[in-house]
Amino acid sequence: MIRVRGHIGAWPVDLTLELDEQDWAALSAQCAAQPVARTPAPPGRTGEGNAWLQQAQELLCAAGELDAPQLLAELVGLTGSAQAGKRLLVQLRHCPQVRVESLGDTARYCWQG
Repeated sequence: MIRVRGHIGAWPVDLTLELDEQDWAALSAQCAAQPVARTPAPPGRTGEGNAWLQQAQELLCAAGELDAPQLLAELVGLTGSAQAGKRLLVQLRHCPQVRVESLGDTARYCWQG
């Protein structure tokens, strides 16, 4: 038996599902047949994170300079995660090869390497 409680919008939900052995077997087969989605590892904690930082540096080097929103969009595309992209943006800010200029309400990242 599985019990699900919660809300859908303002409506309360209290649902009970009763499964016999055959239902459990079918459910298990469905779960085993579908691949598990993996979220990207945060940069700086794994070898993959270091590779992302290297790629982010190469991206900025090739561009020469990028405004923060444009650079963040590129980093999110690189990592597949807004959170990981923001972490890379912070890591780039602290790289000795990167100069950050204030443009009022945004920043410009410039490659000095």
